[in-house]
Amino acid sequence: MNQNGTTGGGTATPVVVTTAAAFTTNISGTTARVIHVMGSFSGSFGIGSNKTIIGLCGARITGHIGLSGSVNVIIRNLRIVGNNCTDSPSDCSGGADAVTLGGGAHHVWFDHCDVSDGSDGNLDITQGSDFVTISYTKFSYSTMRTDPMAGASGHRFSNLIGSGDNVPEDVGHLNVTWHHNWWAQNVNQRMPRTRRGNIHVFNNLYTSAGNSYCTNAGIDTHVLVENNAYIGVNNPLSPDANGDMLARGNLFQNVTGNQDDDGGSGFTPPYTYTLDATSNLSATLMSQVGPR
Repeated sequence: MNQNGTTGGGTATPVVVTTAAAFTTNISGTTARVIHVMGSFSGSFGIGSNKTIIGLCGARITGHIGLSGSVNVIIRNLRIVGNNCTDSPSDCSGGADAVTLGGGAHHVWFDHCDVSDGSDGNLDITQGSDFVTISYTKFSYSTMRTDPMAGASGHRFSNLIGSGDNVPEDVGHLNVTWHHNWWAQNVNQRMPRTRRGNIHVFNNLYTSAGNSYCTNAGIDTHVLVENNAYIGVNNPLSPDANGDMLARGNLFQNVTGNQDDDGGSGFTPPYTYTLDATSNLSATLMSQVGPR
């Protein structure tokens, strides 16, 4: 959402990290750093401010990445695999997201990533986070998992914006843009689920067959849904009575359930953008989304 001013580590000399320990050291604090991740490692990691993190050569991090109060962060070309409920086997929602933004984190950009198998969610944006963009990123779950608490849906709930209906720090924040992303296999819902904020969802692809719903407008949100391709999914649009959604130019192909925005007014994004046609969007995104 308006990435002007999001520079990450800027022109800092890149440092290559190959271990969890080196990664932890370099992502901490507020000193501007450009961090190149090589290889695979696991753990729970807190990203500081003024960082650019770029995956090299199939880089993979397994576990949890948190941005609490982090400012000016770019994460690109990285595969992030969550704990897949191993951290809370009896209730996936008690485990960690693959990625969590909270504590007022702002000016954060995820680009060309692959995020999967979060226990609670794949990538959640909560607690007054603001000015966030997610682009060219794939979201999925490796299996059609079930969960003792959530049942057949397996808590395969990909992306949440706003952690509750009565969270005062969210008011006036949660400005988020989702563009050119792909919600793929085994995602059940929350693509995204929204509360508060102005949420722009454009030129994304949805192919998560067997899902419950895709794009939601929840309490006090204004959601603009433009030129997305919904293919073989259930309930592409899911506006709540206390939310506002304006949908236009979307492709609905072999879908079931709701395709109506219920007459919302949406909002006017504070930036210029160009919408891609939906005719070839599926093939284009399948070839371009994810680490490059």
